[in-house]
Amino acid sequence: MTHELKKILQQYTIAKAVGQKTVLATVVALEGSSYRRPGVCMLIAESGQMTGAVSGGCVEKEILHQAQSVFKEGKAKLMTYDGRYRLGCEGILYILIEPFEPSEKWMEQFQQILANRENFTTKTFFTKDELKSSEKFGTAYFFSKEECLTVSPNFDVQSAMADAEISIFENELKPCFRLVIVGSEHDAVELCTAASFLGWEVTVIASPTDPKTIENFPGAHALIHSNPETLDVNQFDTESAIVLMTHSYVTDLKFLLAFKSKRFAYLGLLGPSKRREKLLGEFIEHAPEVSEDFFTNIHGPAGLNLGAETAQEIAVSIVAEILAVVRKQDASPLKKRKGRIHSQTE
Repeated sequence: MTHELKKILQQYTIAKAVGQKTVLATVVALEGSSYRRPGVCMLIAESGQMTGAVSGGCVEKEILHQAQSVFKEGKAKLMTYDGRYRLGCEGILYILIEPFEPSEKWMEQFQQILANRENFTTKTFFTKDELKSSEKFGTAYFFSKEECLTVSPNFDVQSAMADAEISIFENELKPCFRLVIVGSEHDAVELCTAASFLGWEVTVIASPTDPKTIENFPGAHALIHSNPETLDVNQFDTESAIVLMTHSYVTDLKFLLAFKSKRFAYLGLLGPSKRREKLLGEFIEHAPEVSEDFFTNIHGPAGLNLGAETAQEIAVSIVAEILAVVRKQDASPLKKRKGRIHSQTE
């Protein structure tokens, strides 16, 4: 959800530049099932433009209607949406709509959190009273343990914390998920495009002699020209997936050796199983001290068996496998799943 908040802030900046107010709508509670779960949010500008979504598209018009009083009064309010009578999800959504006017300090700290790839926490205060407005309703952002920042100027966070009748929805947000593509050929471009569409931060690693620029990789967050020996691998963390696709056996081996002391969410190898076995065999010869847990998260050939043939289809299969691995899911048709699609909301 962090990447969605990034987009919301970008659109807020655009709206502010033309003198438009904005409000933030956040799902704070759910009874039953729904398209999205608590914590998801969207931005509404006075013009009616919406950024993000809290459902598949059925709830947003009602949120836009209810947001008008928040624009007018400047106080947050709680609305409910009973999908049992209008949707197929059979759930009741509780949505807090609040003014969104982040301070310069808020924006600076948010950008610093993003740059440092740190977790942060939000606490949203509300009651389930239908269409109730209150200065005790709002969201507090804890970018550090020392203080909390709010985005609504009329939100009295201290009174909210002291009120025993106020409910609190707490949400911990992780850094934006990152995909590191080692390689810069045509298939790397397609993988970059597919991953950025999901909101992932994509870093492309190209050869120092490669003339390509970041403009050659639509949606890329960064382009690093480096060889395996000089690459700073410590910049990549456990919220990162790595895909080796240089199309050079020797170069892939050198990068794999460079990553030997790190643990990632996913490490994919492009190419057939025979190439993988040869690559890992030679890797062990060079680094026999590496523990078994390093190998458990290596996926090769990278991607799900979708019958992919084109570079675009292969990119989809790789992104799908990464998502399944990160979410700890067995990639199978939903029609075979018994019970809820999502786990039960607390």
